[in-house]
Amino acid sequence: MTEIVLGVGASHSTLMNTHWQETFHKDRAERFRDALRSARDELAAARPDTVILVGSNHFRGFWLDLIPSFTIGVGECVASGESGTPEGPQPVDVPLARHIANSLVESGCFDAAFSARLQIDHGQSHAIQYLLDGLDVEIVPLVVNVFAPPLPNLERCLDLGRAIRETVLAFPGDRRVAVIGSGGLSHRLPWPDWRDPHGDDEEFIVDAWLNGRENWQDYDARRREIIRAAEAAINPEFDHEFLSLLERGQAHRITEFTTEELEKTAGNGAQELRTWLLMAALLDHTPARRLAYESMPEWLTGMAVAVLDPAHPQERQP
Repeated sequence: MTEIVLGVGASHSTLMNTHWQETFHKDRAERFRDALRSARDELAAARPDTVILVGSNHFRGFWLDLIPSFTIGVGECVASGESGTPEGPQPVDVPLARHIANSLVESGCFDAAFSARLQIDHGQSHAIQYLLDGLDVEIVPLVVNVFAPPLPNLERCLDLGRAIRETVLAFPGDRRVAVIGSGGLSHRLPWPDWRDPHGDDEEFIVDAWLNGRENWQDYDARRREIIRAAEAAINPEFDHEFLSLLERGQAHRITEFTTEELEKTAGNGAQELRTWLLMAALLDHTPARRLAYESMPEWLTGMAVAVLDPAHPQERQP
């Protein structure tokens, strides 16, 4: 019997790799890094065979020539390796990935895109680097569009998590499956609405998103300069409220936000909370245990780690 044994939500930032020495709030950074290690140890203790890795893409694996709302990797998976994150082929649980893709379509509830040669970036490889370090597991990569509007609404992400949970539990055999949601929490990237860029920097960014498929590295230096010049826009109050919902098994309540309201409240980077919502739904909203929350202005982001353990759930609160 296939079972879902653990869920982890974790923020990501490549600035952990590239600008650790320049980090001013080193104590906060170390607490967050330690929480990643603790979550990694809990994943190891859960002994998963496969990890469903739900993440975003930062226009190094998808470009504006084609942006599906949801894409499942069902064959080869290659990490782009930017900013010190893992590079190259990643092991995919092809039978489970194809079972999920087939079941979603056959049930009539979701026509998710699939890729037999998927390129991922730090939206997923950051989790591979820190949460799967040394673990002998395969992955099922699921990429959610969170940066190129129109975005899938939050309710749709919740529904997809529920549907994937059903398909996983129906998979024949005795797989032990863990789920990681990578991204968030509140942050604002200096990225435009691709449909209406203003100024040279925004036009450059949109050009990179449209034309970078074969040469994304050529855009990377200036793109990184634009990001590093941005001012942090973190909303700790929102972040703590979301984590409290997760701890109460009520992450589904975030669907009360529209896409526009979520961005206004917590920044465009908070759209990555779709990955946490999917993860929580796959765990049937088991009440979470918070391992860390740190406001990291140097990384532009509210950084958090939480674990959902169905074998040892937190007490569900009203």
